[in-house]
Amino acid sequence: MRDTRESRLLLVLLIAVAFALITVDIRGGEDSPVDGARQGAATVFGPIESGVSAAVDPVGNAVSAIRDSGQRHDRLAALEKENAALKARLGSDDRSRSRLKQLDKMLKIAGQGQYGIKGAEVIAIGAAQGFSWTITVDVGANDGIKRDMTVLNGEGLVGRVTTVGPNTATVLLASDPDFTVGTRMESGDELGFASGQGDRPLRVELLNGKAEVKKGDRMVTFGSQADRPFVPGVPVGVVSRVDPSGGGLTRTLYVTPYVGFTKLDIVGVVVEAPKKDPRDTVLPPKPKPTPRPTVTVTVTPSAEAPVDGQNQQEQ
Repeated sequence: MRDTRESRLLLVLLIAVAFALITVDIRGGEDSPVDGARQGAATVFGPIESGVSAAVDPVGNAVSAIRDSGQRHDRLAALEKENAALKARLGSDDRSRSRLKQLDKMLKIAGQGQYGIKGAEVIAIGAAQGFSWTITVDVGANDGIKRDMTVLNGEGLVGRVTTVGPNTATVLLASDPDFTVGTRMESGDELGFASGQGDRPLRVELLNGKAEVKKGDRMVTFGSQADRPFVPGVPVGVVSRVDPSGGGLTRTLYVTPYVGFTKLDIVGVVVEAPKKDPRDTVLPPKPKPTPRPTVTVTVTPSAEAPVDGQNQQEQ
């Protein structure tokens, strides 16, 4: 249509009619005079809308499917992770038995020494802290753990807490060269200081250079002032070698620790010290000596040996 005066008047007229119909339709409500026309239009254009909807729906469905697929994938991944964790807990019977045994021994030591402990699991070893002999445990400040608390397990002294986070803590092991703890010999008052030597036995300097010590003697922690960092009576180890006394002021011992520092799993942080020194009550029972079998030799005369009377007759 050419842009003429008549066409412009027609466009204005059509717009005016459209507004008039809209006004009549709104005021009429359900009894609108244009309702029949609307239904007719729906009849004519309905199939077209359905066709367009059918053409568009697969795209929308595909988008929804992709979104749901991602959600299902995340859910499946979560379920697979939960199942793997469950299998790890239930499927490893040997490890479960081992951990229960460790826990039982640790609780026994805590009961004998009257130590209030917070159980923990070792979740990392020293790589994160450099070259030190350390472990990380899964308890921290939120569990009441503080710096310079004693750490033990079912065997004896593990170390002391050095760094505390909200939910984890770092423990310096007794085997670390920077570790030192006061010690006391079993059944006596000979005091000394034990230092770590890595994977070698602990080195102990007794304050009494003339102390009578022998291989197989045992020692426990002496304890610190206010029980920090060490509570008394925790088993340390067994004397494996004694250096000859050279007339010095101290005497050097080498002690094999009770704890295997390369296979730690369940440990306990002492959060409450005993009311009194348990002395030697926490030490394990001494091994009974194995009796040596005795051999008795009985000599019997041979049946072929000649009798003295017969020898005389033959002569």
